Amino acid sequence: MSKRLRSSDLCADCSGPDPSWASVNRGTFICDECCSVHRSLGRHISQVRHLKHTPWPPTLLQMVETLYNNGANSIWEHSLLDPASITSGRRKANPQDKVHPNKAEFIRAKYQMLAFVHRLPCRDDDSVTAKDLSKQLHSSVRTGNLETCLRLLSLGAQANFFHPEKGNTPLHVASKAGQILQAELLAVYGADPGTHDSSGKTPVDYARQGGHHELAERLVEIQYELTDRLAFYLCGRKPDHKNGQHFIIPQMADSSLDLSELAKAAKKKLQSLSNHLFEELAMDVYDEVDRRETDAVWLATQNHSTLVTETTVVPFLPVNPEYSSTRNQGRQKLARFNAHEFATLVIDILSDAKRRQQGSPLSGSKDNVELILKTINNQHSIESQDNDQPDYDSVASDEDTDLETTASKANRQKSLDSDLSDGPVTVQEFMEVKNALVASEAKIQQLMKLLGKDAN
Repeated sequence: MSKRLRSSDLCADCSGPDPSWASVNRGTFICDECCSVHRSLGRHISQVRHLKHTPWPPTLLQMVETLYNNGANSIWEHSLLDPASITSGRRKANPQDKVHPNKAEFIRAKYQMLAFVHRLPCRDDDSVTAKDLSKQLHSSVRTGNLETCLRLLSLGAQANFFHPEKGNTPLHVASKAGQILQAELLAVYGADPGTHDSSGKTPVDYARQGGHHELAERLVEIQYELTDRLAFYLCGRKPDHKNGQHFIIPQMADSSLDLSELAKAAKKKLQSLSNHLFEELAMDVYDEVDRRETDAVWLATQNHSTLVTETTVVPFLPVNPEYSSTRNQGRQKLARFNAHEFATLVIDILSDAKRRQQGSPLSGSKDNVELILKTINNQHSIESQDNDQPDYDSVASDEDTDLETTASKANRQKSLDSDLSDGPVTVQEFMEVKNALVASEAKIQQLMKLLGKDAN
């Protein structure tokens, strides 16, 4: 943790004192109340981390500090800085405002609708505008001016844009120039450290050639961020990338148990997913890990003299409008997995990620998925009935698990038998195998603790 946290720091959204959270992709510090709204928006809008109780890569925190200190918040509140905005009735939230609806409405307008961001003159072809902005980004990342690059990204510049004339991406340029904070910002906005330029070199190659060894090591970490985060979630440590160890596969206590034929079949279906669908599933699991870890920090840092209300709790992953309704349903149902079941899924993802990255053939490794297979009987028919009319909030309800009949169980077993005889599955079908679990064990324990404290 760095030396920041000056007493003069204010929440970027309501100007409250001593903000304890950061929105990484927005370059701002925010207070507890405003953070509760940020969390409800989803990671595609705001990626939040606690400044003290969350592990930070040093240069990532330095990047956020630099943006905050250099006025990144003015990017998101550009039009509010105009005196005319006061007369028009538009204003930012203040510490005395209620979280709902006052602060929530302002924060959604600011970050989700980008209502106060400076707008470029309208053009007939938005793709041309994005291309121009992306070319500007190429030129800007070789300097240390982070806020200029964030402004370009906020207007639509693409962090992973491949420049047709220069034959590279902004991350190649930043890496060659040794701009580690620019590399952090680009990575937050989706830049891929493994992308090859026209000569076949990656940003890591350029960093090493330029003698920027800290940057090269950090780019490797960024490249394995997803699997590193999953491994750290389960066992509290990360691979030693410097010595060529890129994966840690934790083992379940009962991993030595023989797998049933159904378990082996489900494992084969996971391995049969296309790389694209497997990446989507892994990204969804990563987001759920982030939700659970952030939720744990959130609960540990709140004042529990009064019960934390539902308006400040994020019980499952928020809807991402860029994803299909079916994928959003599957993402939200990850919240139903208790600790053991979710750990099983994470291990499956890590194991197959390693196999795919190393190009290994399909194996009969004894990963523990039998527990998840048992749950398909309770869900397959329900899923097939609900897919036409998605009900995102149904994830918070367990009524469907209380309405079991012998006939419905028989039908679901029949569906299971036919399902397992088919070919490769989609990520949504695989999620169906993984879901139908009762409300998360962690969630129950959390509420019990809160109720207990409230009673005292």
